[in-house]
Amino acid sequence: MFAIYKKEMRSYFTNPIGYVFCGIFLAFSAILCCYTTILSKSYDTSAYFTLMIFALVILIPLLTMRLFSEEKKMRTEQLLLTAPVTLTGMVMGKFCAAFSLFFSCVAVSCINLIPLYVIAAAERGNMAYDTTYVGPATAEIIGCMIGMVFIGAAFIAIGTFISSFAENQLAAAITTMAVMVALTGIGIISNFINVYWIRVVISWISVVDRFENFSQGIFDISAIVYFVSLAFLFIFLTVRVYEKRRWS
Repeated sequence: MFAIYKKEMRSYFTNPIGYVFCGIFLAFSAILCCYTTILSKSYDTSAYFTLMIFALVILIPLLTMRLFSEEKKMRTEQLLLTAPVTLTGMVMGKFCAAFSLFFSCVAVSCINLIPLYVIAAAERGNMAYDTTYVGPATAEIIGCMIGMVFIGAAFIAIGTFISSFAENQLAAAITTMAVMVALTGIGIISNFINVYWIRVVISWISVVDRFENFSQGIFDISAIVYFVSLAFLFIFLTVRVYEKRRWS
């Protein structure tokens, strides 16, 4: 597994994909944070993180489209299937490489929020006799970061699964994007449905609805379980795809 992990991490930076992903992610997050907080003179970061969830719909496929599709293109898939590593180890190695790059970008993007605390400290200095708290809600920020990391893990697992049977990288990226659009946009449909149980089911599936508690600083265990279960489900399905391919 570790050998596959190292190979994938190396490949992200021997071709432009890794640099493109990091550059777009960090640039977009910085611009978005600036417009939703500093320029709008607000300490509320919920809009920033919610929009970043929608941005992942476009960004995550950049990471996952090549994971297995490239093996087919380079005709190295059979080498993977006959390598001295379990199928689970092979899939997890690729998944962990993509997740590591994503998590690193999320961690670096925390720098975007530092100006909010600097501005808040300056404002509190000008309000020496006012005990009212001025500044960003740290609990909300931590909750949103945790939620975004778990959503990213689920999306990466979905992209890994789709890449395992897609014939080329473009098809893998478009299909992954379509699935993520469905998971993030399905909550909008519930606004036009009057049947209660259907609205409940849609709300249960919707990634944005699941993320709402995190954006309010509430640590939602059920949402974490949902995202983790989604990730494990698609990793399991990817392993089954290659298990069938190995013996066919």
